[in-house]
Order: sequence, then structure tokens, then C-alpha cells
Amino acid sequence: MSDQLSTVLVVDDSAFMRKLISEMVESNGEYQVVGTATDGVDALGQVRALEPDIVTLDIEMPRLNGLQALEQIMMEMPRPVVMLSAAGSEHGNEMTLRALDRGAIEFVRKPSGPISIDLLAVREELIAALNAARAVNMTGVRTPPDAAAPVVPEEPRTKAIASALIVVAIAASTGGPRTLGEIIPRLTESLEAAVVIVQHMPGEFTRTLSHRLDAMSALPVKEAEDGEPLRENAVYLAPGGFHMRVGGGAGDAVIRLDTGPTVWGVRPAADPLFISVSEVFGASAIGVVLTGMGRDGAEGLRCIRGAGGLGVVQDRDSSIIYGMPQAALAHAGADRVAAAQEMPRVIRELCRTKRRAIGG
Repeated sequence: MSDQLSTVLVVDDSAFMRKLISEMVESNGEYQVVGTATDGVDALGQVRALEPDIVTLDIEMPRLNGLQALEQIMMEMPRPVVMLSAAGSEHGNEMTLRALDRGAIEFVRKPSGPISIDLLAVREELIAALNAARAVNMTGVRTPPDAAAPVVPEEPRTKAIASALIVVAIAASTGGPRTLGEIIPRLTESLEAAVVIVQHMPGEFTRTLSHRLDAMSALPVKEAEDGEPLRENAVYLAPGGFHMRVGGGAGDAVIRLDTGPTVWGVRPAADPLFISVSEVFGASAIGVVLTGMGRDGAEGLRCIRGAGGLGVVQDRDSSIIYGMPQAALAHAGADRVAAAQEMPRVIRELCRTKRRAIGG
């Protein structure tokens, strides 16, 4: 094997799944499986002995589950970890998102069987996740999320009723759920803007993510619905499998969802959202590009800045993957470059700037 191959440890309690995942990992010739493990306890021993570049880690396992093993790996011998989750339950989805909070780079749905129709798609997703793991900034992963999120008051939150005159559009991919968890809970009703988010993620996970962010946040967070009005002091997350755009005009904008062709290989994609935001809100728009692979959001941010809006990109050090912010900065430029923990303050300041500009 070439010295250039990245080494991978495959962890799963199913012998069949260990074999299948190992074959997928080695299918494109860029990765070498140097070992397998049957559960979390075995995984810790193998990581210590083999020192793999990357670990693929099943979530549901006996003795020590994937989440517990992940926490130990990140504390004792940090390295990129890709989680593998079985299809379907809300509990499993929640466990997966908790793993992303605790330092996992990405997650992939396990194939449903040896001859399942999703086998090719799973292999492509797994290789994409391994590519992300190989490009990861471990400094960003190892920096614990800021724990200073405001506690949501027990009394009911004020319902968002005013039509949005200002919109903050956010793009995120690999590392995004953890970064959004640092940003969204720190936005309060003083924002007086709508927030629309594209996070590259399958549908059942965007639903779970919206519920988690809503429970953490002072502003209501929900999966967006087609045709609903865009209100200030509300956060809308694009549902997985749908592009999200805005239509209408500033002050009477509505959300539009569609299942058109993928953009940059994903749906939802940030560019369609950002471009529509630039067309509807013009100078009253703020675009934010966060951590992620690829260049989604770069052209959209250029359109927002070209229409008189403002652009923010996450800095290199706090980005788990610097691809999207780097591409946006090179293609569109930015009014601000900020670390994840600085983003809430920066967004609030730029919203105040836009309110003053429109006489608010």
C-alpha cells in the first residue's frame, strides 16, 4: 500500500457491517483499513495500538456505545471521527447530533442491507465524509463549544408577528450543527431580523436539529414550510431534501421550498437561498458563510454584497472545515471575518447597522 493512503479504523458490532464498510472505505483507493473493532472498548484499544488517521464509529454498540467511545477518543487521542448511524429513530438522530456536538466530523447512514438499493449512495456519502475528515482542522474540533448560551425563560416566548425587513441568511455544512449551536442561542429579540439557514443534512436530521436549536434558543426555531411568511425574530431551517428560497418583497416576504436539481451536489443548497435573499432584500440582507466542504454560498454571498448587503465569513481557526468560508472570501470578499464565538455579536451589530440604514 502507498504511504499516501490515509489509514482508517472501522468500528461496528456487526461482522457483516464491518466487512461492508471496510470494502466501501477502500473502494476508491485512497484509504486503507488498518483494523476493525467490535465495540467501544475494543475501539479504544485499537486506536491506541494502531493510531489510525480516521475512525468510523457505529453509534449503537454493547459495552461502550459510540457516543461514549467518541468522548474518550476526543479527550485522550483526538483525531477525525465519522459516525455511522442506522436508519430511522428520533433517538438515533438525537444521538448522532450529540456526537457532532462532541467532536465527530460527519455522519453517514449505514446501508440497509448487502444488496440494498442505497448501497451506491451510502458509499459516495462515506467517501465524501472521509474526504472531509482528511481535510479537518482539529484545532477547531478540539476547541469546546462556548457554554455561555442564554437560558431560555420558562414563560412562553413572544410570538414572531412583525414582517421581516432585514434577513440574515446562514450557510453551513460539515461542522455546522455544532457551530449553529454556538450562534443561534445567543441571538435575542433585539435582533429584529429574520434568520434563514441552510445546513447540508438529510431531512429527518434537519427536523431533529431544529428541535434542538429551538430548545436552546430565545428565538423560536423551526423547519421552514412552503408559503409561510418571513417574520422578524424567528429562525427558519431549510428542510433536508428541499431548496429554500424567499419570494415577495421586504416586509411581505414568504418562504418557497422546491425539489429542483441539486446545486453543488446538495439539496438544500445555500446559493439558491442567498441569491433569492439578495433579490428580495437587497441592501437589507446579511449573508453568513460558516464551516463546510466545497464552495456552496460563495456565489450567493457575492450577490448579497453586490446588492448592497453585508457578508460575514467564519475564520480559519474556528472552522472545522475551512472550504466554504475560504471560497466565499476569495470569490465574494467579506465585511467581517469572525470566529464562531464572535458571530452572535457580529450578527447583532450588523443588524443594528441595517436598522439604522432603513430608519428603524
